[in-house]
Amino acid sequence: MTSSFSSSASSPSSEPNHDEIYRSRAAEYDRLISAQPSLGARIDAIRPLAGLDVVDLGAGSGRLTVPNAAMAGTVLAVDLSPAMLEVAASKLTAAGARNWRTAVGTHLRIPAEDASADLVVSGWSIAYTAAADADPDGNALAAVLAEIRRVLRPGGTAVIFETMGTGFPAPNPPAFLLSYYDALERVHGFAHECFPFDYTFADAAEAERLARFFFGDETGDKVAASGSPVVPEFAGVWHRVYE
Repeated sequence: MTSSFSSSASSPSSEPNHDEIYRSRAAEYDRLISAQPSLGARIDAIRPLAGLDVVDLGAGSGRLTVPNAAMAGTVLAVDLSPAMLEVAASKLTAAGARNWRTAVGTHLRIPAEDASADLVVSGWSIAYTAAADADPDGNALAAVLAEIRRVLRPGGTAVIFETMGTGFPAPNPPAFLLSYYDALERVHGFAHECFPFDYTFADAAEAERLARFFFGDETGDKVAASGSPVVPEFAGVWHRVYE
């Protein structure tokens, strides 16, 4: 499901309970991620979306689903949380999109037929399965990528977004994600780029509140001390064509 991680020195266990946020605070989470720019053009530059059948894996509240639906042929939004999918569906409906559907599913069990998609996108989501503590031997990541490949047609593209650090002036990815990122490139053949992806909130108070809500007190305190409505963020995008 769509998410991000704090890049502080603390371990993931010290952060707010993201599972609970996804289950019961989907609207507030959506307000957080809505403070970042659309990624539709960036995805379209990697693989032109016109006419494609797209699966958004870990779709969350529709961060990638909504811009994909504006350009693609069809979009299937998959997430473990029905509450998140309800928010995504309401946003898609408000945008006037009709080429989409949602389904509850996981990274290891995508509710789609074999060779049914041209593009699989996943934003801030696979990290929960592939972080070092959850996947020390890399087998879970390999299984997720095998499931992605199953639903892709020959020549299909996988695009994965993850955090490269929150609250820092330069890329500073969390240590517990480095082995995952390295495996994407060295083991699984993905190309990678990093880019700034700041949050821009209505005011400094909202920036502090939402940063604290999702990233925890250490990041919240840093944002409060800055007095700025902008929270620095860097993102990485990994992509690969499967022949």
